[in-house]
Amino acid sequence: HPHNTHSNRAAEAPSQPPLVTFDHFQILRAIGKGSFGKVCIVQKRDTEKMYAMKYMNKQQCIERDEVRNVFRELEILQEIEHVFLVNLWYSFQDEEDMFMVVDLLLGGDLRYHLQQNVHFNEDAVKLYLCEMTLALDYLQSQHIIHRDIKPDNILLDEQGHAHLTDFNIATIIKDGERATALAGTKPYMAPEIFQSFVSGGTGYAFEVDWWSLGVTVFEVLRGWRPYEIHASNSVESLMQLFSTVSVQYNTAWPKDLVHLMRKLLTVNPEHRFSSLSHMQTAPYLSDINWDAVYEKKIDAGFVPNKGRLHCDPTFELEEMILESRPLHKKKKRLAKNRSREASKDSQSENDYLQECLEVVQSEFMIFNPNVHPWYKRDNQLGALERNAISWKFSSSPLLCRNVERRSFFSRAHSPLLIIPYI
Repeated sequence: HPHNTHSNRAAEAPSQPPLVTFDHFQILRAIGKGSFGKVCIVQKRDTEKMYAMKYMNKQQCIERDEVRNVFRELEILQEIEHVFLVNLWYSFQDEEDMFMVVDLLLGGDLRYHLQQNVHFNEDAVKLYLCEMTLALDYLQSQHIIHRDIKPDNILLDEQGHAHLTDFNIATIIKDGERATALAGTKPYMAPEIFQSFVSGGTGYAFEVDWWSLGVTVFEVLRGWRPYEIHASNSVESLMQLFSTVSVQYNTAWPKDLVHLMRKLLTVNPEHRFSSLSHMQTAPYLSDINWDAVYEKKIDAGFVPNKGRLHCDPTFELEEMILESRPLHKKKKRLAKNRSREASKDSQSENDYLQECLEVVQSEFMIFNPNVHPWYKRDNQLGALERNAISWKFSSSPLLCRNVERRSFFSRAHSPLLIIPYI
């Protein structure tokens, strides 16, 4: 398939539009939160088009050492666009937050539907497998390892087609490079990630995403994962698990499906299916018209109910009742803060935090394809500039407490998520 990036966003570009900001959107409701921020549905005031808007509080990102990950996610999203990804439309900032405006997918994520006891039939899951195969093939062509493929990060559109989201622990590897950081969500992480962490070794590459896809497909079909892995499992015990435990496949599954699952869940990455061309050789997928998949011409086996919003309603309640800085009161709050800033002494109560916030403000990457459809290419930071920014953050104990290549467990909602520094 041709990797036609930029097409949809560029097509919508008017002649000389203003820079898009928070004020160009109406906030409709909160729909989710993740390890790096919150998500709400917004409507662009001039076009009335609906989007999802992810927003991350700057001070929290600084305190939790997450700035580098947010910047890397932005760097990646500004460079990619694909029919089975959740694509970036705009990025901007204000004094409090960093914002990413992305495609709105109203069908909910696969984790939500599993929790709602939806039983996905084999045809539905087969289509997800094909759509994610095309997404991973595209990411590989762009030198990107996602590192967090799981049901939570696969969103459905209203017709039931799958879209991959959440690039905040993705990484870019080029020219035969290998990744080495311990990164991902434990039950979905490939054995070679743990192996690399324990023994150094040669690191890992794109094959890890195909293992995660295998675990995800198994779980969506079966209702549980192929290996019983918990947050408390040590890396050493997981290495032992992969070498001694064999996966139990459903005896009712077709032999060709089991054969393909075995190829995805192969412990040795050299023997694992890890490309579109590999997948096209699988007897289970021999009847697939890949062009029809790419063009969304194959009807989904599961279509989310259009009469309801497929997310946890407590997100909206939390935003309205518990949130100390609710988004819908931002305009008043910022105006008050600005007048306070103007009237007080220029000496900040916390000079150091202020200095960090200023670095974030100056280095944040604004993205607006309407101003210039090829903005990404022209505004991309060169390697030297990126290294300078990395140095800026690594030299600051508040922004990044340890320059060494290491990882930490997220303090957010998922105790299983491991987030890399590098």
